[in-house]
Amino acid sequence: MAQTITQRKPLNTLRMFTASYLDTGTTAAYTFTCGFKPRYVKVINETDRNAIEWFEGMADAEGIVTVAAGTVTLVTSNGITVSDSGFIFGLDTDVNVTSKQCSIVAFG
Repeated sequence: MAQTITQRKPLNTLRMFTASYLDTGTTAAYTFTCGFKPRYVKVINETDRNAIEWFEGMADAEGIVTVAAGTVTLVTSNGITVSDSGFIFGLDTDVNVTSKQCSIVAFG
């Protein structure tokens, strides 16, 4: 059995970004500027108890979505896209929903 393992050098300092929002208008993709390139991002829809996570190495617009019922799905569009200074939280319909409270954490 062949294995491919990718390891990244640890950082000397941990950078963390937190945010929260409540969208009361039309749902849109959101850009968050945190001042660093995240290695991990998690967005939780507190109202519905759904979440999306992005890990370093995943493609743009991907994410692991977990819904309140426990189902876990890999999305390949409308997920999270990371940039050198932050990330875009896309239009995933399980997490990014109008009139829902969301909390965000990113580590880099």
